[in-house]
Amino acid sequence: MNDRYQSPLSERYASKEMQYIFSPDKKFKTWRKLWIALAETEKELGLNITQEQIDELKSHQDDINYEVAKERERLVRHDVMSHVYAYGQQCPKAKGIIHLGATSCYVGDNTDLIIMTEALKLVRKKLINVMAELAKFADTYKNQPTLAFTHFQPAQPTTVGKRATLWLHDLCLDLEDLDYVLGSMKLLGSKGTTGTQASFLELFDGNHEKCRKADQMIAEKMGFKECYPVSGQTYSRKIDTRVLNVLAGIAQSAHKFTNDVRLLQHLKEVEEPFEKNQIGSSAMAYKRNPMRSERIASLADYVMADVINPMLVASTQWFERTLDDSANKRLSVPEGFLAIDGILDLYLNVVDGLVVYPKVIEKHFLAELPFMATENIMMDAVKAGGDRQELHERIRQLSMEAGRNVKEKGLDNNLLELIAEDPAFGLTMEDLKKTMDPSKYVGRAPQQVDES
Repeated sequence: MNDRYQSPLSERYASKEMQYIFSPDKKFKTWRKLWIALAETEKELGLNITQEQIDELKSHQDDINYEVAKERERLVRHDVMSHVYAYGQQCPKAKGIIHLGATSCYVGDNTDLIIMTEALKLVRKKLINVMAELAKFADTYKNQPTLAFTHFQPAQPTTVGKRATLWLHDLCLDLEDLDYVLGSMKLLGSKGTTGTQASFLELFDGNHEKCRKADQMIAEKMGFKECYPVSGQTYSRKIDTRVLNVLAGIAQSAHKFTNDVRLLQHLKEVEEPFEKNQIGSSAMAYKRNPMRSERIASLADYVMADVINPMLVASTQWFERTLDDSANKRLSVPEGFLAIDGILDLYLNVVDGLVVYPKVIEKHFLAELPFMATENIMMDAVKAGGDRQELHERIRQLSMEAGRNVKEKGLDNNLLELIAEDPAFGLTMEDLKKTMDPSKYVGRAPQQVDES
């Protein structure tokens, strides 16, 4: 198979579990389940269908004669009718009632909705696993002070664990969106060629109640609460957009997480896992590149861009049905799920193996802490009898001098020494060092981790 294109999503990124959900075998077996549900429903509502025919359909539910279907499709150029024919070859007694009253979208669209629902459930499971691992990480490091950054400039301190709750909170929002969409998923049901159920009204001799019941019974047999109340021949393509919007939301959150990890790895404060024999660079043997985070970011870009596909499809459908959605859906929906599946597997792997370097964190923290402690220092000096306005000006000047020493001369931050030498403050170096406890400057960060 090296002489033709192979999708990296299936070869490198997505799990076997997610790949099977979007496999031909899953699709065609679901078609047969839908045909059985339709036949059972029609029998229960009074049509002349026997239990023997139903049993025959069930006996061949999973042993699909693919070669017969493929050969038939080469002749008739219609995938659904080819599988109706193949199923009929295996079930001669039931041949005449397979797909009775239905259109291709009965199996096609209902299967798409079933598959997306199953795929969302798998995404949900993996999302929750990532969230649980992030919660453990946040709890472990909730008391570890670290520099916080605004504009990637040192700002008021936080803790390593509190920062992790920011990543976790984004995923909580994604889970809320996912649960809403998952809870709203319905089947198309048996709506007919333009959504009017005209063929079923004919089958049931004008009985509207039986038409209504047919949809409900099919939904329940396939594990759904209900069907969408109205449709054209297809379910509204906006549903695909809603689903992929959920995936894009998770991709946004994952990308943001990797941005932070990659920056922290540059600072040597936090690193993603690095295998014993892993090679970081073909030229620079010492390098430890954040390749997992970069891969997540790359796949996330794809998922966020992919969401425009169902938007374009939904916005350009004509009346009750056109077929310019089909090829796009075959690509955009499965690939969105396969990519987010790979993202979540990578996300879990990174969080599970994140390495924290407290000594480096402390070094960076202490280099900036004198600047951040100036307000506390000033208050202590005021308590000792100093003038607040004068002290504010003196500390401003000394801070600028210390900053020049760091930036222009490459020296260590000597702000504490400068303050200790200034008689206006009346504070010794010992007094000043008492203000240098990092835990004094993280606010409620540890408590917020517990409360989140």
